[in-house]
Amino acid sequence: MADILISVRGEAEQRTAPELAQVSASVATEGAEREDVVARASASAASMRERLDVLHGHGAVTAWSSGTTSVWSDRPWEPDGRAPELRHQATIAFTATFADVAALGEWVSTLADDATVRIAHVEWHLSPATRTRIERELATTAVGVAVSRASAYAAALGLGSVEPTEIADVGLLSGADAAPPESAFTRTALLAADGASGGIDLRPTEIVVSAAVEGRFIAR
Repeated sequence: MADILISVRGEAEQRTAPELAQVSASVATEGAEREDVVARASASAASMRERLDVLHGHGAVTAWSSGTTSVWSDRPWEPDGRAPELRHQATIAFTATFADVAALGEWVSTLADDATVRIAHVEWHLSPATRTRIERELATTAVGVAVSRASAYAAALGLGSVEPTEIADVGLLSGADAAPPESAFTRTALLAADGASGGIDLRPTEIVVSAAVEGRFIAR
């Protein structure tokens, strides 16, 4: 029997507990007096920065940042056509990455009584070192799955061995369709927080890391 060309895909997946929590939050105030609105926003933001500085110094927060104060005014019309007084609003955005989930919970608890603070969401991540290690392990496993599949096809055809000619990320084998290639690795994690600071669910969500490769083999 002539040599047979076999093309297969290999996949691997791993669920891992997250190590980092990236929090997006903001300070928001409103009122009839612009100066008062800005002053209250600045005071709340200063308190938040002070807390984050302390947590960063203790290692519970790996990095954090805050934006500048955004101020705007509007005059929403009443249903009866009357124009109410001008209202002013101010917001300051924050982002903080926590390496300590317990410290994150305590920090959120300290914000619960501050009506000016809102937590937009929390995203769970792996550290760069862990992500690199897992991706390397999954790449090895995915290639092994591809080899095993090619060998199974060869055995079903009564052939004894397979020899790899190409291994590539999905969509990158020579002669493949021109569709955009898929990433070799994918990582997913649900957002575990939404809403005001007092009602946040801070339970870490497992991160699913998966890898996929395609291989081409000659079976003899």
